[in-house]
Amino acid sequence: MSNNKKEKNFDAVKMMREIRDTLSKQYIENPELEEKDLELIRKKYGIREKEKTKY
Repeated sequence: MSNNKKEKNFDAVKMMREIRDTLSKQYIENPELEEKDLELIRKKYGIREKEKTKY
């Protein structure tokens, strides 16, 4: 590999990992918060929940 790589000013992958880890910890401690957040996102973007199929 070449060492001509420019140094990154912003690391999006690192940022997303940190966000994911933070949210995971919050949702493990409070599972109801995850459902609440998902419901708000569904409402904001007009996403309907899939109907649950009965087997």
